[in-house]
Amino acid sequence: MSEFNTIRVRFAPSPTGPLHIGGVRTALYNYLFARHAGGTMILRIEDTDSKRYVPGAEEYIVEALKWLRIELDEGVSQAGAYGPYRQSERKDIYKKHIDKLLEQGKAYLAFDSPEELEAKRAEDPNFQYDASSRLSMINSLTLSAAEVDERVRGAEDYTVRFKIEPNRSIQVQDMIRGTVVFNSSVLDDKVLFKSADQLPTYHLANVVDDHLMKISHVIRGEEWLPSTPLHVLLYEAFGWDNQMPLFAHLPLLLKPDGKGKLSKRDGDRLNFPVFPIDWQDPKSGELSKGYREAGYFPEAVINFLALLGWNPGDDREMFSMDQLIEAFTIERCNKSGAKFDYEKARWFNHQYMQELDNATLAQMLLPLLEAKGHKATPAFVEAILVHIKERMFFLQDFWDQASYFFVAPEQYDAKTVAKRWKPESAAQLGELYLMLEKIEDYSDAEAMEQEVKAWIEQKSYNMGLIMNAFRLTLVGEGKGPRMFDIVSLLGKEETLQRLRKAIKTLG
Repeated sequence: MSEFNTIRVRFAPSPTGPLHIGGVRTALYNYLFARHAGGTMILRIEDTDSKRYVPGAEEYIVEALKWLRIELDEGVSQAGAYGPYRQSERKDIYKKHIDKLLEQGKAYLAFDSPEELEAKRAEDPNFQYDASSRLSMINSLTLSAAEVDERVRGAEDYTVRFKIEPNRSIQVQDMIRGTVVFNSSVLDDKVLFKSADQLPTYHLANVVDDHLMKISHVIRGEEWLPSTPLHVLLYEAFGWDNQMPLFAHLPLLLKPDGKGKLSKRDGDRLNFPVFPIDWQDPKSGELSKGYREAGYFPEAVINFLALLGWNPGDDREMFSMDQLIEAFTIERCNKSGAKFDYEKARWFNHQYMQELDNATLAQMLLPLLEAKGHKATPAFVEAILVHIKERMFFLQDFWDQASYFFVAPEQYDAKTVAKRWKPESAAQLGELYLMLEKIEDYSDAEAMEQEVKAWIEQKSYNMGLIMNAFRLTLVGEGKGPRMFDIVSLLGKEETLQRLRKAIKTLG
């Protein structure tokens, strides 16, 4: 295995649907690895499975990576010296390599129909198309050259299968798992090419592209580990074994309870996204929520995913992208799967929310307010954030926590009314109204609070009863920051109007 002059990695998803959050983590680890080493990150689209192609999936992948700030150096949306980067546009390249394997006797044509293969599997549940069965099948190893030529000229569908010799020990050097040994007898003669659509399968295209694009390291999910020995054999068959990339198979993302691989159903069941951005299925119209539309910051998603299967070697949790790039090494990736703790994702988003300065956050909230039909100055939103920001996990929490600053209560929470509104409340708040009416300066919350509390003590009223009932009149329920911070932000006219309305409604 030779040393590569430069580090080149690729993220190579298939456009068969939305990019799963596990795929996002794979893209992230490739990106961090490349940037840490000063290397190159490539986006290659593996669209050779024409039957499973989903319109819009490729665009979705590009948009999701862009939102997450995973920057690409080459690929379908960037120029590069090793394109095209869409496998469906590389047919001629693959055909040359298929022909080479056929000429060398390392592959053969198979004419078995899908129905015939299905019948074989029905006869023998353990059926495998390999050295033990290939000579009983319909292929160029069992047919004469004339028969093969006649079938090909007659446009009969065929596949090209890789001829795997049995009982060979295949060693895969993995940067995370060490040496993994496979016996070639567990592999079937994989299909490398289909005449029906003139496209290769994943296995051939993957190896040819990785070689021609000079990929130095293949970092991918654990589920691809069983296919890696086949890829090793293909590198040998082409005579490229001295230029084979180094492999790293990442641990699985597990369900929150750790029992099995994370799936979309887990997200639906427990109400958390498993996709980076919203995805609408073009056939069914079903909408699947993404982290972006759920209100997550891309930095929080990146930080959360980076620590699912990798650790920095210390107890740090908060990382910027630059800090992750500096700290990331593939050797610190775990072998075992990582539980997907969606509550931890919320925690990360909360931390990033708290780190944002209020001026920036206010600008981000203005469109949300406009969508609710309200306009506000950035200064007013900033002033509110001072009091409620620590309770916000997502941008949309602002409305849940602060809607009463923009909309007067239309009704009053029944439980709070039963607990806080007493028979004497209307009369006492009527007196409070007259007192507040005389105060001119509502900008000094501290001064107002002292004045009102002195009045309550002078009247020998119950402080808690007055203040809780007062909160109910302004907010509509028993929540919110300090009372006179609310009063100061609402201003005199709005405070008195709400107080007057509540006395009339509840009294």
